[in-house]
Amino acid sequence: MLTHLTIQNFVIVERIELSLEPGFTVLTGETGAGKSILIDALMLALGGKSDTDQIRQGCERAEIIAEFNIEHLPDTQRWLQENDLADDSGSCILRRVIEANGRSRHFINGISVALQQLRAIGDQLVDIHGQHAHQSLLRSDAQRALLDGFAGNDALLSQVKAAYQHWHGLNQQRLAWEANQSAFAQEKEQLTWQVDELTSLNFNPQEWQLLQADHQRLSHSASLQAAVEYSIDQLSEGDAALLGQLQTALTRLRQALDYDEQLQSPYQLLESTSVQLQEGIHELKQYQKRLDSDPQRLQDVEERIAAIHAMARKYRCDIESLPERLQLARDRLQVICGEYSGDNLIEAEASARQHYEAVAQQLTLSRTGAAQSLAKQVTQNMQNLAMAGGIFVINLIPVEQGNANGFEQIEFQVSPHKDTPARPLTKVASGGELSRISLAIQVITSKVSRVPTLIFDEVDAGIGGRVAEMVGTLLKQLGSAHQILCITHLPQVAAMGDQHWLVTKIKDAKHAQGISSHIDDLDQQARVEEIARMLGGATITTITRQHAAEMLQKCQNR
Repeated sequence: MLTHLTIQNFVIVERIELSLEPGFTVLTGETGAGKSILIDALMLALGGKSDTDQIRQGCERAEIIAEFNIEHLPDTQRWLQENDLADDSGSCILRRVIEANGRSRHFINGISVALQQLRAIGDQLVDIHGQHAHQSLLRSDAQRALLDGFAGNDALLSQVKAAYQHWHGLNQQRLAWEANQSAFAQEKEQLTWQVDELTSLNFNPQEWQLLQADHQRLSHSASLQAAVEYSIDQLSEGDAALLGQLQTALTRLRQALDYDEQLQSPYQLLESTSVQLQEGIHELKQYQKRLDSDPQRLQDVEERIAAIHAMARKYRCDIESLPERLQLARDRLQVICGEYSGDNLIEAEASARQHYEAVAQQLTLSRTGAAQSLAKQVTQNMQNLAMAGGIFVINLIPVEQGNANGFEQIEFQVSPHKDTPARPLTKVASGGELSRISLAIQVITSKVSRVPTLIFDEVDAGIGGRVAEMVGTLLKQLGSAHQILCITHLPQVAAMGDQHWLVTKIKDAKHAQGISSHIDDLDQQARVEEIARMLGGATITTITRQHAAEMLQKCQNR
């Protein structure tokens, strides 16, 4: 729910900070005091359209901050996590800044976001009903979601969407196959000889490494042989071979040890060197025996390397990528020749279509029953909301071939008065009627609605007396399941509130406009005064105050 709202330099508001409570909150005040400004500011925080005219005169920018508690909104938490906007505090803070140069900046939990993201999460947090924009009830998708929520169709709707996507995917594959059979045949032929050619090459990265090493050795065998022979001659077989000279030196040192033991350390080091030198000479002689100078082997290696290079050039890839190209060709060939081709593809599509139709028909049956029940209950509520004789209708309009949402489009229709034909809700002329119809629907569907905060802007337009009291009762009832904010001019509605805000316009000589909008959270006595004002107008008598106190007490007892 909405927990805090800060508005700064917006229209005639210098700065307002509000803390909101659960339940039913009413906003009252004289016409022009700025009650709707609060709604307009909140709409901006939710991603509504901005205008530089909304910036308070003489200021450089307007700023709105709305903080929500989302601990019990798992879908919203999941959305924030998926968009890397989550906050461990259990809150979601929306911030909107409008600058005088026309620039608008948007933030979620302190992170700059696109306006579309602000709107996406705003739709999950607040729904505004009244004579203003942002009325989700007028959207076809919202009407469908509301009916499905009332019917408890979430799981069934997910099955329908999955079945449709599967069938639609197979349908597209089959159409592509039919339109491109000759192309597929040509591609199959090309892939077949590619697979055969790459398979016959029998290439693997390990072999490539060995080939390179063999070619390096064979192409330099003469140089290697000469280097080994020279080294053996200089170390052990020549007239001045190093090994012989070292052994002579060791003999002389060994004799000298009898005269000075300090020669022991250098003697041992040189003796170790002699052993290592003999081992090295032995390894050189073994290498000399193994050294291959076979010209035919060198030719074979060079031909193999040339064949591999030629294949890589042909397929325009690195040599190391040849096995990958072979696997890609095999995979594509398997797709073309696999189960989703020709007759198999047609059979698979038909089976998927049958499954989609089966689950979609179940959804239609569920919607039909729920539509009748919901329409009946809304119609009953309309009788108490100054729409006596009015009828609410939910039409299921068939959709040819169906779609991901089933076989029908949902359309809410209403006849506000007796003997008037039912028309789509979007064409209802009276904003007050639309607000009250919205109220009737929301009261019934409150247990399944996922939006925690509902705002009603002047739902009491054009009504009074008993009807006004009924509107207040319904809003009070709705406040047990949602956080409700309602702008009202009727004392019968205001008296039902759990929290009462008074919006006033005060003189402010500090600013060019000379006025500011101010909001007070009223205590019990102040509520009596405000309701008395709403009852009696400019002149408030003792009897008016008594009437107001009695009305307030009666509503609180209820």
